[in-house]
Amino acid sequence: MTSDNHITHCDIPVEHHPLRPFLPSDGRLLMLGSFPPPMSKWSMNFFYPNKQNDMWRIMGLLFFGDKDHFTLPDGRFDQPLVESFCHNRKIAIFDTASAVKRLNNDASDKFLVVVQKSDIAAMLASMPHCNAIAVTGQKALDTILDTYPATPPAIGSHTELTIDDRTIRLYRMPSSSRAYPLAIEKKAAEYEKMFRLEGLI
Repeated sequence: MTSDNHITHCDIPVEHHPLRPFLPSDGRLLMLGSFPPPMSKWSMNFFYPNKQNDMWRIMGLLFFGDKDHFTLPDGRFDQPLVESFCHNRKIAIFDTASAVKRLNNDASDKFLVVVQKSDIAAMLASMPHCNAIAVTGQKALDTILDTYPATPPAIGSHTELTIDDRTIRLYRMPSSSRAYPLAIEKKAAEYEKMFRLEGLI
């Protein structure tokens, strides 16, 4: 049984990240997820593209009082508006894995095997004013702590870690996936605390 599973696992192709890191030179907060969903789930060519993921609804509610601020009439997300917002708010975005094997053809972190971790130090090196990282799920937290050991923060809280002699505040935020059982208003309230602490509101 173990041998059969191993063979099956080996037969799964490696999936490389389809997006480049979004790194404004004046970025002050780096948001890191785990890895994008299958492209069949995308509604735009940017991060958190799945219409069933509430990240941009959380941001719409938090910053504009409207969870549909970033949503187009057909239900897709407005990519230019999302990118402009991230630039203006000094938010950088990528994922903790740059290559994975997807054991189940869905967006679940539970079935992701990280093949190559992202170079977080290099991302931070391009943003001299960024001293905070927000991970948006347990898989992302586990992946970053595998490289940079630190005390795991509780959901909605932060601890500190060191990357290339820089002290970084590491926030563990509620997942924006609808599989995470918390009302969107409560998720937005947790994100608001982080943005206020970082002086981005």
